[in-house]
Amino acid sequence: MHVLVLRFSALGDVAILQPVLKHRAAANPDVRFTVAAPKIAYPLFADIPNVEYLPIDKHRPLSEIWNLLWAVRPDVVADIHGVLRTVRLDVRFRLRGVKVCVIDKGRAERRRLLRREHKDLTPLKPSWQRYDDVFERLGLAGAVSLSDLTPVTIRKPKTGIRNIGIAPFAQHQGKIWPLCCVERLIALLMQHPENRIFLFGSNSEVDRLELLAKPFAGRTMVCAGIGTLYDDMQVMRSLNVLLSMDSANMHIASCLGVPVVSIWGATHPANGFYGWCQNPDWAIQADLPCRPCSMFGNNPCRYGDYHCLKTITPEHVADRLENF
Repeated sequence: MHVLVLRFSALGDVAILQPVLKHRAAANPDVRFTVAAPKIAYPLFADIPNVEYLPIDKHRPLSEIWNLLWAVRPDVVADIHGVLRTVRLDVRFRLRGVKVCVIDKGRAERRRLLRREHKDLTPLKPSWQRYDDVFERLGLAGAVSLSDLTPVTIRKPKTGIRNIGIAPFAQHQGKIWPLCCVERLIALLMQHPENRIFLFGSNSEVDRLELLAKPFAGRTMVCAGIGTLYDDMQVMRSLNVLLSMDSANMHIASCLGVPVVSIWGATHPANGFYGWCQNPDWAIQADLPCRPCSMFGNNPCRYGDYHCLKTITPEHVADRLENF
């Protein structure tokens, strides 16, 4: 059987797919999987034996994307994106007799999490589990069981040198800790001579990362803008811990088994996007009645000050990182 997996969205969403698909591919060695996703995410799947990768530019006309997908000739389609563009593609597949299963995003459940009054913070089903449900409905073997998962554990330094990663940016402002706090945190961490800092981000964030690293040249390295995602992953493997926002870097590090201390503002771990097998106690967040106010961090703060992020102090974060 040949399974086409559709996920055209951001890098973080594709990274959530990686451990699920790796598990399913191992349980179904005779099944051929093709992942249709953005080109940047290819290194995440390069080492999975029966998984092929089809780079997709979601900004191209839908007709061009369809021609690429139909050329694959899948037996079934797993649509784990579930947006208007993929639904239109799903219709074309069904008209040609191809079975399609689409993700259930639980939109009604999300509304109770985000309402202004009487919030219900019961954790939603994790996104990775929603992905896995699609493969289950396709009849594939090897459902991912919570009892079978191995939690990420603390990595104690072996050489006396502690490699600490920091990924201070995210796609939306509601998920970004103020840079003045990041700067103060780095200064606190640099008080310990055994600490080494590695800063992660996109090519557009290089200049701001270099400003953060400049006062501590020699012990702070900017990893953005000098290589590919594959290169970033090799550096991440050497980390003792990564500090990340609710962003793609949290999910990439989780794929590699690196412990992540994460900072949450407008979003919340209960929304289902927490890192794969990460310890829930490693999430740092303010206990405010307005949180969460956004599923993805893209809604503007109703008070205009993002107090949920500013109330988290560098001293508190530094203490949490020192535990690693």
